[in-house]
Amino acid sequence: MSVIRFTLNGRAREFRGAPKLSLLRYLRDEAELTSVKDGCSPQAACGCCTVELGGKAVLSCVTEMSRVEGAEVRTVEGLEPRAQEAFVDAFKSCGGVQCGFCIPGILLRARNLLRRVAAPTREEAARALNQHLCRCTGYKKILDAILAAGRALRGQAPPPPTREGRVGVRLPKQGLDDLVLGRKRYVADLSAPGMLHAALRLSDHPRAVVKRLDASAALAREGVLRVLVAQDVPGRRLHGLIVQDWPLLVAEGETTRYDGDVLAVAVATTREAAREAARSIRVDYEALEPVVDPAQALAASAPALHPKGNRLGASRAVKGDAEAAFKRCAHVVEGVYATQRIEHGFLETEACLAVPEPGGLTVYSQGQGVYEDRRQLAAILGVPERAVNVVLVPCGGGFGGKEDLLIQGHAALAAQLLRAPVKLELTRDESIRMHPKRHPLRMEYRLGCDADGKLLALRARILGDTGAYASVGMKVLERAAGHATGGYHVPNVDVEAVAAYTNNVPCGAMRGFGANQATFAMESAVDELCSLGGFDRWRFRYDNALTDGSTTATGQALAGGVGVRACLEAVRDAFRSARYAGLACGIKNTGIGNGMPDASEVEIAVLAPDRVEIHHGWTEMGQGVDTVAVQVVCQETGLDPAIVHVRVRTEDAAPSGMTTASRATSLVGNALIDACQRLKDELQARPLADLVGRRYRGRWTCDWTNKPGHPADGKPEVTHYSYSYAAQVAILDDAGRVAKLVAAHDAGRVINPTLFEGQIEGALHMGLGYALTEALPSKGGRLESTRLRDCGILRAREMPEVEVLAVEVADPFGPYGAKGVGEIGLVPTAAAVANALYAFDGIRRRTLPMSRKP
Repeated sequence: MSVIRFTLNGRAREFRGAPKLSLLRYLRDEAELTSVKDGCSPQAACGCCTVELGGKAVLSCVTEMSRVEGAEVRTVEGLEPRAQEAFVDAFKSCGGVQCGFCIPGILLRARNLLRRVAAPTREEAARALNQHLCRCTGYKKILDAILAAGRALRGQAPPPPTREGRVGVRLPKQGLDDLVLGRKRYVADLSAPGMLHAALRLSDHPRAVVKRLDASAALAREGVLRVLVAQDVPGRRLHGLIVQDWPLLVAEGETTRYDGDVLAVAVATTREAAREAARSIRVDYEALEPVVDPAQALAASAPALHPKGNRLGASRAVKGDAEAAFKRCAHVVEGVYATQRIEHGFLETEACLAVPEPGGLTVYSQGQGVYEDRRQLAAILGVPERAVNVVLVPCGGGFGGKEDLLIQGHAALAAQLLRAPVKLELTRDESIRMHPKRHPLRMEYRLGCDADGKLLALRARILGDTGAYASVGMKVLERAAGHATGGYHVPNVDVEAVAAYTNNVPCGAMRGFGANQATFAMESAVDELCSLGGFDRWRFRYDNALTDGSTTATGQALAGGVGVRACLEAVRDAFRSARYAGLACGIKNTGIGNGMPDASEVEIAVLAPDRVEIHHGWTEMGQGVDTVAVQVVCQETGLDPAIVHVRVRTEDAAPSGMTTASRATSLVGNALIDACQRLKDELQARPLADLVGRRYRGRWTCDWTNKPGHPADGKPEVTHYSYSYAAQVAILDDAGRVAKLVAAHDAGRVINPTLFEGQIEGALHMGLGYALTEALPSKGGRLESTRLRDCGILRAREMPEVEVLAVEVADPFGPYGAKGVGEIGLVPTAAAVANALYAFDGIRRRTLPMSRKP
């Protein structure tokens, strides 16, 4: 066997393995350098695996070991300390990190650029990132950080970050140093003694009867220990967040519902052995014609995909008399709007590590709700919840795509049955193929106003393709109905939204959760009314905007904190001064509401004179909930943020719901304020050192909402306890390209300006891609591509200038008046772009994505 000799981070190395092995696999598996991330190998689309080879930045996932002979390989760990310090300080001062998964690769690329060009322009830095994706930040603060690092390396250090932890300051993100330098470990970076590996055998057909599974060839392979099938599940095989309709494993004799269904799990001593075993499992099918159109799925003649039929659920929003109101309208517009399925595009694919422990199982999860994970895992395994401890490993992006229990059940099942640690990782192809997407919706809208431009009536019929399984599809359509009137008061409303099962990939939670789609239709219709009636587009919106006492589509009267008009005022000059501009408003609920409680419990533990821990149940996935939690505690108690840390695991008994609905800041903030009252009182009398060993619990619950149209006797309609608001302007250049986005967002109270800006900037990136370039089409129930590059996610050089304006209209329920902003950032974006394009060329675009690119 030939020997490949090279240098890795200044040390001589020898490799005696297969010359075609990727450098990525060598670095991660043999050199154990987990700063080099696998976001899409071998697709070479995300840049997370970037390293330096012979002084050049390369993608290690497509670099064979044969190419490193005699060369120098450098990872983040091998960068000179001066450069490491410069990048940490730059990313800290600029806020260029959210989930952090992409940053080590970007750092290597940036260091390579700065060696060649000491003082690059912003455009040069953006072009240098052409092989990189970031789904969190929108690139603005990353580019700021690269330029700041360049200045630091030239002797111009950035100002030191604040050491204050109070609300309203730019406290750097928790764990930022480790994120920048790749020391932070994600689930795929974890290991355990004696760890085994699992791989999944997926269905070859979107709809087919599984006649026979033959695992004999798989079991005969070297290193393969077991192949798990449906009958191996000791507890409940069907799982789901709301409806338990998703089988952990499809059994012989059952029918698959999409081609991401799992038929078997192969467990082996190595990742490669498990994958080869999964591929060698033979399956005999009776292929059936898939049902792929939601309208056809609802036809009486359609085959039933689920025992109760193909209609998952329907939601109504009715107030006043829309039919009668239309007769009084001077101007009426109507149209059909269609939005597409898209991929979340989080750069960390799904992974899970399950480890048997005395008396139970510890599961390391990246999911968006560790307590929900525990509930479903215990049911699958047939054990009490106390026997399952789920430890959150903060994840590399989520955006709603990690709410469902996708692979944790398979890893936990394998670990329990083999009594050994088991790790399961998805490839990018598997991830795109399996996890739920954003719902494609078809929306029939009819909107009318009187001669003075006062909105009178809306009628909407919305149909959503929820795919093979429920996920949260009925709730997404419920939100689409509840947000059908957008940021406006419409006194007469008749809306119905239906979710239909098909054999397409499931659709579930994604940032915006149905409000994006409805806003695209509503804001487009508003612009059409303005054109038809000759109304000023800004004034029409301002006059019809929700205010205190206005009612939403569900009939909820808003009581305080309504910031639509304030947001419109903030963007007025930008809109009026542009030659080609589009305007759109947005509203997004905070909290699940709709009759379901929103609750959070927390615990503050004083572990040492220099260590205080916050225990909560919310998922840190880049948005900064842990940093917000620290700032709330420091605001209330005066503690130094350097000694306050966060831990999330179910054994700490600080339950919450899913990290969804833009509610984490409100719920964890209010619960921590409650917990801090007792800690604060004791700190006034005693030093922190005297409180070591004490624990302070807090709780906040909203239990006063109702299902739309069903308020409690004598109670007013309250669908959600809070909302956030926005107004956005898309400005085009003379060629019709998006040159600038101006976004005014009512955050109630900005707890951390850097985190707030980063959330909106990242959302604008996602919203612009949704408007113009992103799509995930399918044909015959199969996705046309599972390549990340084909998803249409915008690169740094494709992003226009972005300006974020903070508006603060205090919320009556949020901590310090704060509102959730995780989703609202992209709710109006597609509509603003559509309206700008109409202003440019007079063509009304009613289908996403739209044809003109940025």
